[in-house]
Amino acid sequence: MISTRARYALRVMADLAQHRQEGYIPLKDIAMRQEISEKYLESILKILVKERIVKGLRGKGGGYMLTRAPGEYPLGEIIEMTEGTLAPVACLMPEAESCPRKDKCVTLPMWKKFDALVHDFFYHITLEDLVEGRI
Repeated sequence: MISTRARYALRVMADLAQHRQEGYIPLKDIAMRQEISEKYLESILKILVKERIVKGLRGKGGGYMLTRAPGEYPLGEIIEMTEGTLAPVACLMPEAESCPRKDKCVTLPMWKKFDALVHDFFYHITLEDLVEGRI
């Protein structure tokens, strides 16, 4: 299940994409439009700034903006930055230890296929696709 934090991160990124011509967008404006508390929004933006997919500017005229064009953000990247891996089972997580049952596990091929479907789905949709309604 995708967390509230990841869902809100997508909404914030979409908001920034929709208003990118306005320059830096104040936190309060995003919070108001997206109906997200400013405190919770700050915690999400802190992650996005740390990961350098959003930049922030403090003070008068400050706010947040995207660091790339909307078409350069796969949604999977945004989700995994805020959610962690999309892997459906522990043995497919990036730093998982090798499972001693992997050669005889009858369910592993199913989990790998499901993992590929989810990964491909979210990494083949960009932020631009989302805001332009091309999904």
